[in-house]
Amino acid sequence: MLPESILHSDEVAVLAAFVAINTLLYLTLAAVKILPRPRLSWRGRSRRRETRGIYPDGPT
Repeated sequence: MLPESILHSDEVAVLAAFVAINTLLYLTLAAVKILPRPRLSWRGRSRRRETRGIYPDGPT
């Protein structure tokens, strides 16, 4: 389709580098959205101050 001299030019190399970086960026963002978020607890404590079960006085 295109002559070989155009495909080996600096402009095409810059465009190819941009497309490669852009692809890696979007792949990373997609992987971050797919993976579950890590739950960080503060000093091992639960966030809830009271139980939310049917039996509130039961074991926690």
